[in-house]
Amino acid sequence: MLIGPGQSSNIVFHALVEAFPIDAVICEQPVPASVLVKRRIKKLGMPTVIGQILFVMGILPLVRFLSRRRTRQIISENSLDILEIPPQRIIGVPSVNSEDAIAALQRFSPRVVVVNGTRIISEKVLTSIDATFINTHVGITPLYRGVHGGYWALASRDPRHCGVTVHQVDPGIDTGSIIAQGCISPTPDDTFVTYPLLQMARAIPLLKQAVSDAMNGSLKKVQPPPGTSRLWTHPTAWEYLRSRVVSGVW
Repeated sequence: MLIGPGQSSNIVFHALVEAFPIDAVICEQPVPASVLVKRRIKKLGMPTVIGQILFVMGILPLVRFLSRRRTRQIISENSLDILEIPPQRIIGVPSVNSEDAIAALQRFSPRVVVVNGTRIISEKVLTSIDATFINTHVGITPLYRGVHGGYWALASRDPRHCGVTVHQVDPGIDTGSIIAQGCISPTPDDTFVTYPLLQMARAIPLLKQAVSDAMNGSLKKVQPPPGTSRLWTHPTAWEYLRSRVVSGVW
């Protein structure tokens, strides 16, 4: 596995370790918040980034608090294991694109690398070993690339494309060949916080099948759904509040 730290990586690890031998878990350090903010300002502009910070700092904690019961319910009903990955299983690297990461991959030389929660992986890393790199994306690609794909589908009044994608990894942002896709049906109790958990629950069996097929050399690809490819980012406070009023999406 090639991961970033976080709950979704924990869930994927515990789901896969039950079914497959995991040689190593290579975990990158998170990008410093100051670096992320500077990058976003350069790409999106100051007003948008301020709105995103207001959402994360002011609105998201309240949504997370109100979603506690539903969060516990989803985790229990779907047997999602959110416990930390045992530290002895982890090989720490500064970045998935570092020489340390490449050295670790070459040392184990796996046939399949499951990616989760990392920054964009460079071509140099993807070609450093003869392996299939597979990622789970919480959105239907190519319509909802980027982040929070389930939320944005609902906010866009496009519930039929609220789901997940298991795909091969390329150097782009969620642009790799699609292996499998599946949709979810959120309840009125679900929110921005719980959509990803529902998506991970839906994705786990798809990911397991993809890993099995890749190891057996029988991996198949499916055609993407029709529509315009779009890269989505974090909502601003005003985008979230507008969606709450207009679309009734939490």
